[in-house]
Amino acid sequence: MSSSRGRRGAAGLAAVALTASLAACTASSADEGKAGAIALTATDSRCDVDRSSLPAGDHTFAIANKGSRVTEVYVYGLAGGHFTKVVTEKENIGPGTSYDLTVSLAPGRYELACKPGMTGDGIRTRLTVTGRGSATPKADPRAAAAVSAYRTYVQGEADRMVPLVDRFVAAVKAGDVDKAKSLYAASRVPWESVEPVAESFGDLDPRMDLREADLEPGQTWTGWHRIEKALWTTGDLRGLAPVADQLAADARVLQGKVPTADLSVASIGNGAKELLDEVSTSKVTGEEEAFSHTDLVDFQANVEGAREAYRVLRPLVEDTALLTRLDAAFAAVQHELDAHRSRSGFVSYATVTEPQRRDLARVVDGLGEPLSQLTAVAV
Repeated sequence: MSSSRGRRGAAGLAAVALTASLAACTASSADEGKAGAIALTATDSRCDVDRSSLPAGDHTFAIANKGSRVTEVYVYGLAGGHFTKVVTEKENIGPGTSYDLTVSLAPGRYELACKPGMTGDGIRTRLTVTGRGSATPKADPRAAAAVSAYRTYVQGEADRMVPLVDRFVAAVKAGDVDKAKSLYAASRVPWESVEPVAESFGDLDPRMDLREADLEPGQTWTGWHRIEKALWTTGDLRGLAPVADQLAADARVLQGKVPTADLSVASIGNGAKELLDEVSTSKVTGEEEAFSHTDLVDFQANVEGAREAYRVLRPLVEDTALLTRLDAAFAAVQHELDAHRSRSGFVSYATVTEPQRRDLARVVDGLGEPLSQLTAVAV
């Protein structure tokens, strides 16, 4: 997730292989086609969309990856005169697979970006959205209530994150390795619960949460994982005070931006699926917390964030069969996670065997398919 956070390299390829069945499930809805959907074809060298002008409102992009590389698709809005604001995104679209991405678009100019290999600025296509807000149908009060409830949740998580990060940063700056290790995972929980919202704020996500494997040439590595590596490898925290201070400052930036974050039913539903994709592309494989092996803590936070998004959108869903499937699938994931609990929280992911990881992947697959339908049904 984020503008430069594609899961690349050997670990990323392993993640794609591990989640092939999940990709096949999400492909089915797009392959069948949806009335009014906008066809978006991604290849290794093109990003073709069948319409470049749309009326304001909710739209579904039927994405088909016909290239040979894993790709991701972003919709960017204008920020400071540049197309850098992430409106929505979908990562890890494997070769030969498809995905339906639903998004709410206000009048204005946008850019679609396909990123073969999940790297760089991508292949860009301009999109114009026309119309006035008064011309759109009257908003469903249930939708407004869902957005309000979710914003309250995100604000609460952002508020909770600041003191947790402050305590972690203080330990890092004091050179107290043991204390910093004990505070590391907890400081990340609120972030992992609401990360899709944070990603809409430009460079905030890569500054705070970039992994070493995702560094691009000339990019400065900051954030949690820069400190994580030092804590669990050398134990030498000298020189990391500026990194720690930046992390604390960025936590406050996120806290202050939540009241003005662009939220909609579509973005909440897409965010829930993105959080689950985080589990399937990095937590299950163990590549997210490569040094601390605290992946299960992140895993739980991602699931909790997705569950909250589902909770606020539930009143908008009239498909009782889908609700029943989602309830059962969330329960199955939680049951599998609970099997790995310890007195202090969760066991080290390094102790989770390959068969156990496959069991986790299986239940994530089981939740991913119905969750991929949530946005379109709620909208």
